[in-house]
Amino acid sequence: MVHSMTAFTRQEHSASWGSLQLELRSVNQRYLEPHFRLPESLRDLEPAFREALRARLARGKVEVSLRFEPAGDDAGLAVNGARLAELAQALAEVRQAVEETTPPDALALLDYPGVLENRGPDPETVKAAALTLFDQALADLVAGRAREGDKLAALIRERLAGIEAQVAEVRRLMPQILERQRVQLLERLEGVRAELDPQRLEAELGLLAQKADVDEELDRLATHVAEVERQLRQKGPIGRRLDFLMQELNREANTLSSKSVVASTTRCAVELKVLIEQMREQIQNIE
Repeated sequence: MVHSMTAFTRQEHSASWGSLQLELRSVNQRYLEPHFRLPESLRDLEPAFREALRARLARGKVEVSLRFEPAGDDAGLAVNGARLAELAQALAEVRQAVEETTPPDALALLDYPGVLENRGPDPETVKAAALTLFDQALADLVAGRAREGDKLAALIRERLAGIEAQVAEVRRLMPQILERQRVQLLERLEGVRAELDPQRLEAELGLLAQKADVDEELDRLATHVAEVERQLRQKGPIGRRLDFLMQELNREANTLSSKSVVASTTRCAVELKVLIEQMREQIQNIE
């Protein structure tokens, strides 16, 4: 199955403690390149997100944006009165035992473990919800890349059919082209034909026909087309292999153009290059 590298998804989760909004956006890139925008309270989820991306995606620039909005009544910080009272009692006992002890300031008291509490939701609960939401978003992103990949594969197959049609047209025209070339050469040599060695003339005609023969190029074009079609049916990333095949197709089209002796084969070679370039542009988005 062909997968595109271009897709987008937005997922949300709401609970009594607040809401999460997650966006995943991917575009084409030579390698897998994730970028994260996470709340500071959920920053430690980045390694898990990164590992999940590596497990499901092979290429693409992926932007991960996560927002966390705690519920209004639960947001902010609060002083644990019982903990503070315990600390005050302990300090009073210290001062009784050591009279010259300097009492701590308010900031030092707040910094003591357990005195200042976050009134927000349990961090582990939020993290678990964020991980679940990310799994859902990633599955949707992969499905979107697959749908886009199906469209790209259809476009590529249309161009492959166009290449096959051009190859068939050149094959159909080749006997006529070679015969026309032979006749034209004989007409130009008619005036001096009697002075030429018939065997030498026939050899020159054969050599000319061999130079103009593009059967080998047409065979290789057909082979590359079949290989592109085979790759489109493979599992896993295929973008780089398809890009290499486009280079090979273009090389054969250039050779065909250089061997062209009549306008009809030149037009076919130009059309082949157009079709190959159109495929190459689409393949840049394939994983």
